[in-house]
Amino acid sequence: MTTPLLQITGLTAGYGHAEVLHGIDLTLAKGSIVTVIGPNGAGKTTLLNTLMGVLPGKGSIRYDGTPIEDLTLEERVMLGIALVPERRELFASMSVQDNLVLGGYRQMRLGNRQWRDRIDDVYALFPRLKDRRAQSSGTLSGGERQMLAVGRALMSRPQLLMLDEPSLGLAPLIVQDILRNVQALRESGVSILLVEQNARAALDVADHGYVLEMGAVSLQGPAHELAHDVRVIETYLGATQSASVA
Repeated sequence: MTTPLLQITGLTAGYGHAEVLHGIDLTLAKGSIVTVIGPNGAGKTTLLNTLMGVLPGKGSIRYDGTPIEDLTLEERVMLGIALVPERRELFASMSVQDNLVLGGYRQMRLGNRQWRDRIDDVYALFPRLKDRRAQSSGTLSGGERQMLAVGRALMSRPQLLMLDEPSLGLAPLIVQDILRNVQALRESGVSILLVEQNARAALDVADHGYVLEMGAVSLQGPAHELAHDVRVIETYLGATQSASVA
């Protein structure tokens, strides 16, 4: 049996004495897109922050068969894990290209000059960023900022890319562009853990899905099956989902 890229067993985490995640089990196969959907406050962002090492947690986290729960955030980045946070966290006064260069610090620290080639790879994936490479990131549109946040994460050459609400605040057409790029990344060999409130869009691109409610997994299965599950339809797919124009 092929070793999963990510295997989570009995993961608990929270803030202070307030436990947010209650015994999460999750598996992500190499070369797949796994989505975690659920309402606000379900613990989706907490899950990603715990996997990244931003928050402490208890339980087992195995990355390509290796336990990583005791590793620091930087050590997890060095292993090939990257997170695109919900708020994107770009340096608004810096240019697009300078933001990307910061994302390549892993290669620069290792003396790897290939990070320059990686910028070209990012521009090939997001041509609009190349057109705006000298522009300050604070003047970009919402969709362009999301592209830049993803591009910066890709500069570390991750094997696992975790995305926190990439559709947040974006117009539907821009969301489609972003998710098409997510699929293209999967085709290039990057595995994706996608946290998303837009359940319909997430299930359309994912291979497998988990429904997180009140810090626990309530449903999980192949994405196409979840998209036709009456419980998911009634709770997450019943109403037409709208997005504000970026």
